[in-house]
Amino acid sequence: MNFKKKVGSLLICMTLVASSFAPSFADGARVVTLGVNNTAEQKQKILNYFGVKENEVVILEVNNQEERQYLGGIATEAQLGTKTYSCAYVEPTNSGSGINVKTANITWVTSSMVASTLSTAGMTDANCVIASTFPVSGTGALTGVMKAFEDATGEKLDESKKELASEELITTGDLGDEIGQDKATGVVNDVKIEVIKNGTSDTTQIADIINNVTNNYNITLTDAQVKQITDLMKKIAAQNYDYNSMKDTLNNVSNIVEDNLKEAGESIGGSGILDSIGDFFSSIGEWFSNLFGGNKDLGILGETNDNMLGSDAIINATDKAAENLPSSEEVEGFFQKIINWFKDLFNNNNSQNNNETNQENNTNIEENTQTSEDNNINNTQNNDVETNSNTQNTEENSTNDSSLDIQNESEQHFNSEDIQQ
Repeated sequence: MNFKKKVGSLLICMTLVASSFAPSFADGARVVTLGVNNTAEQKQKILNYFGVKENEVVILEVNNQEERQYLGGIATEAQLGTKTYSCAYVEPTNSGSGINVKTANITWVTSSMVASTLSTAGMTDANCVIASTFPVSGTGALTGVMKAFEDATGEKLDESKKELASEELITTGDLGDEIGQDKATGVVNDVKIEVIKNGTSDTTQIADIINNVTNNYNITLTDAQVKQITDLMKKIAAQNYDYNSMKDTLNNVSNIVEDNLKEAGESIGGSGILDSIGDFFSSIGEWFSNLFGGNKDLGILGETNDNMLGSDAIINATDKAAENLPSSEEVEGFFQKIINWFKDLFNNNNSQNNNETNQENNTNIEENTQTSEDNNINNTQNNDVETNSNTQNTEENSTNDSSLDIQNESEQHFNSEDIQQ
């Protein structure tokens, strides 16, 4: 019975694991944007990395002029450059999925930074992969993602929000150069959450929010940095964003930043032993939810061929499960291990049954042997008792005979005296 339960549980787990490799399709199209300055070989390499063929997706090109349309006057000339190499792959997803991002060979911005910024652009539910065949800053990636999202959904994003998103990306990236990418992303994202959720537009109140958030991250900003963030947040507050449509993405970014900082040995907002215990049980609950919930789907983030870009490629994702995915050979090896495990399991079970049978037979033999020995002992004891009894009877008979002889002799003697008298 236990063996059947083990096999049943494993089959369920295998089904769930196998389902995670299945692609996810949304109502919209899948769109790829390619940096126009990539060579034909580089473009093909990117398509191979995305795991698609030209006839399977819509392919658009992005050039430096399109980047400058949103980043001009915000980014420096060094940040803008003159060529565009960043490429993007976008897949609209179901409502409530949030924005999930994976980057490869993108150095200046992170996946969580891009995800938070895309929410400012007005994007809601989408999977996005941003990549280059060699390390690049990634400033042009935002333009490519927004263009791909509009084409995939058939809906135009608000131009003002797209400009704000570009400004936010540069503001966060610049701050990241000073305090680190994760902290910069966390500060801007958390301040944005409070501003949008509470509808805060007052300069003083925004400054108070910034102060509270930076205290949580144990950092101190310069007056210039505070002003830059405040100006950005006043523009964001004026757009009247719907917090409910953004909260999945924004809260996920906060969690990612917190996890990254904890891995680096840093804490946020005075977290202590109780928070650690809470995080432990929360992680267990999340693990079971992901395992049995059936809604864990990486979409196109899980279809990339990470080995295509080499072992030195910088891979980053808003979902850790999408980082450094196994190659097809490793996947095949994984399933072969499962098959071998099943073989060993059945062999061990048969061996166990044989051992139990042999053990039972040996027990029966031992019992029969013991019974035979007991019978021999009983027979021997009975024979001894019988022999002793016979011997005793013989002795008693001999004694009786002797008594009779004595008695006869006595009688004979008495008779003789009588005769003599």
